Amino acid sequence: MPTAFRPPLVAALALASLTAACASGGRGGGPSLPVVSDPAPIVSGTMRPYRIAGRLYQPAEDPDYEEVGMASWYGGQHHGRATASGERFDMNALSAAHKTLPLPGLVEVTNLETGRSAVVRLNDRGPFSDGRIIDLSRAAAEEIGMLAAGVARVRVRYLGPAPRQGGAGPVRQAGHHAARSDPPRRGRGDDAIWVQAGSFSERDNARRAAERLGGDARVDDVRSGGRRLYRVLVGPWSDANAAERRRMAVVAEGFSDAMLISSDSGA
Repeated sequence: MPTAFRPPLVAALALASLTAACASGGRGGGPSLPVVSDPAPIVSGTMRPYRIAGRLYQPAEDPDYEEVGMASWYGGQHHGRATASGERFDMNALSAAHKTLPLPGLVEVTNLETGRSAVVRLNDRGPFSDGRIIDLSRAAAEEIGMLAAGVARVRVRYLGPAPRQGGAGPVRQAGHHAARSDPPRRGRGDDAIWVQAGSFSERDNARRAAERLGGDARVDDVRSGGRRLYRVLVGPWSDANAAERRRMAVVAEGFSDAMLISSDSGA
């Protein structure tokens, strides 16, 4: 399936001088903005006004940004090229382009047709086609279920600046959740973000995995497709970056399929 049209990258933004930035804060009714202690290097100039096809764009910090509109995606044609933030575009990573939000940053993108969500790393500018609010990598499009369609109606919510590495992942609904979290910022209700280390058909295997991960992990008993499964959950957090850092630590412990999930009820 060919990708949606993607105009050339904004090369003028890819300057050599680097700066550092960090932000904190919150928004009522949604996740707290991430507190980033290791802000990713930001290419100087990414927040300057720029003009494409005669239209002026003004990048700006917008902690309350939440918008519904159409998303497109791009892949192999741009794989390996420099993005506006100075990073390399990886079509297999969860990343995206946005016209005005800070780079690099984190947004939650929800496909309103499938209900599937992902936390996506913003590292490029675009899309510049009328009616599109975000341009997703191939992996991000696949994660939220819009790869075949090419475009989808989505909700985009800004979470805050991205960490130096990573900061993106699937966000799937969890019907059950753990009861303990040792990080200082805990998620509650719909704001909660968890790390699912793995899912097991045998309780003993799940219990051993939880013991291996330590005191903030526990076993969650669920039913799926008529089967009983035992998930190992770690968390929760209301801070997307904190959850992602813990997920990467879980991966380092040997749980390569660890992913972020969101809770649909209070802890």
